[in-house]
Amino acid sequence: MDYGLIGEKLGHSYSKDIHEMLADYTYTICPLSKEEFHPFMEKHDFQAINVTIPYKQDVIPYLDSMDDNAKAIGAVNTIVNKNGHLEGHNTDFSGFLYMLNKHSISVEGKKCVVLGDGGASKAVVAVLKKLGAGEIVIVDIIKTESAITYEECFEKHTDAQFIANTSPVGMYPKSDASPVDLTRFPNCEAVADVIYNPLETKLVAQAKELGMIGVNGLEMLVAQALYAVEFFLDTKLDEAKIDEVYRKIYADKAAENEA
Repeated sequence: MDYGLIGEKLGHSYSKDIHEMLADYTYTICPLSKEEFHPFMEKHDFQAINVTIPYKQDVIPYLDSMDDNAKAIGAVNTIVNKNGHLEGHNTDFSGFLYMLNKHSISVEGKKCVVLGDGGASKAVVAVLKKLGAGEIVIVDIIKTESAITYEECFEKHTDAQFIANTSPVGMYPKSDASPVDLTRFPNCEAVADVIYNPLETKLVAQAKELGMIGVNGLEMLVAQALYAVEFFLDTKLDEAKIDEVYRKIYADKAAENEA
């Protein structure tokens, strides 16, 4: 393939529709098992690809170079093949930053809780640091050097003012799940969920019900795709295209869900 997306389970992906609205190429959705992943990367028979769960860190050993953003985050979601030289980038950072700015979500000086500790989490944490978050608490199902458990979060950090969900909890087809009950976070002002399918997760719906700002991940997805296309084609696109494509995809998917 020339351009496309690799990941393990991609049945929920909207990336083909988005990329083909943003650029004049065919974008291939390429699910890879863990056994298929390594031969694919060794062969690197592509011009440029996006990378999603669970391979955003696994691709790094195959790269010849990474930009500063990707190095700082330690995860890659965009790879460009320049005559066999593989360059790694991270456009999740710019996509999440766009989403916060679009919805006027301020995190400066605030306590922020990030649910999940994978590749997307690292990009989100990097954005929060850039924006001057007061404290960043990473939460995962297993305690690690970088993350605490949900139990510890509920004991010590229910005063959080911003919550970002980077875990897969609530993603289609298990859309009825939510990683946390927001009534336990009375000081929370805004919630951003990087999940984009369903169009509104249970977590975001609850945030809105409680009077918080609640934002799903579709805008971030479209924004990071636009920034990826810029790397793919070595070009510059008008950022206004993000909102245009977002509105079209949202309307199309909403209509499909009603059908």
